[in-house]
Amino acid sequence: MPPLPSTPLPGFNPRVVCYFQTYHDNGEYVSLLPLITNTSGATHVILSAIHINWDPDNMTLNDDPPDHSKYTQLWDEAMVLQDSGIKVMCMLGGAAKGSFARLDYSESRTDVPLARFETYYAPFRDFIRAHNLDGVDLDIEEEMSLPGVVHLIDRLKADFGRNFIITLAPVATALMPGRPHLSGFDYRLLEAARGNSISWYNAQFYNGWGGLHNTAAYDEIMRNGWRPEKVVAGMLTNPRHGGSGYVPLEVTAAVISVLMERYPNFGGVMGWEYWSSYPQVENSWVWPFCMTLCMGMRRLRDAAIVVNMGRSLSSINMNPR
Repeated sequence: MPPLPSTPLPGFNPRVVCYFQTYHDNGEYVSLLPLITNTSGATHVILSAIHINWDPDNMTLNDDPPDHSKYTQLWDEAMVLQDSGIKVMCMLGGAAKGSFARLDYSESRTDVPLARFETYYAPFRDFIRAHNLDGVDLDIEEEMSLPGVVHLIDRLKADFGRNFIITLAPVATALMPGRPHLSGFDYRLLEAARGNSISWYNAQFYNGWGGLHNTAAYDEIMRNGWRPEKVVAGMLTNPRHGGSGYVPLEVTAAVISVLMERYPNFGGVMGWEYWSSYPQVENSWVWPFCMTLCMGMRRLRDAAIVVNMGRSLSSINMNPR
């Protein structure tokens, strides 16, 4: 894929994406409403993670059915977020394998009948409809064929329309030439085949798959021909949220500032995850707030001011979770 020119897109604003998986902390629900009440700047919330299990009628959100009573407040708040302009999506897959193996259908596969795909896909489709979700994030961390993921994207678009958001969450090396990753297909070929149906890629720059301690990994992806507006830089928001690769906020802010200057259409940032985010774990909305200000200011000096502002909030009990 040859390098593509990066010229400013009219009206394009970088995204601030919050993944949300830890819904309860010591038995208490972790509310999303501070994202609204504190004008955090978050643009998208991705609810994690939906698993399609061996029993198609036993689809789960983490360890429980999505309609379990423990999620009642989550679904109520999701509607409030949507009414406030924040898009609410769900993540399918992740580290727990099996969901995409069950959805890996293509016409060329004689060993997998279409009926099998429909059996596993239908409950997932009905779940999206029931909760009026704005989109799906495909986190494919297992082998899947290129025709299989194309078929899944086509079905989602056919069922939910052109405005339905479809994103993927590859590890960052999946967008680099000749580097190992987890999905089993070439993302450049997927972009060539269905780029018009994919809104962006939530690239994971952690756990050894590329870092955000400097701009090198993101720059390598850009040299591989990707458009910056389609590559969102993913980071850990707390060192205990992933295996490795947490980068302190003051470093991240400086790197994001450089990327904003270097790529006028920088796609934005995503954080894993919303719960217990630095710089103030009791007020997780501060992380998207800081990211929003960093990307709005664009300069290293201003980015440093943002980090200090976020830290100063830690001494103030501002609308905690």
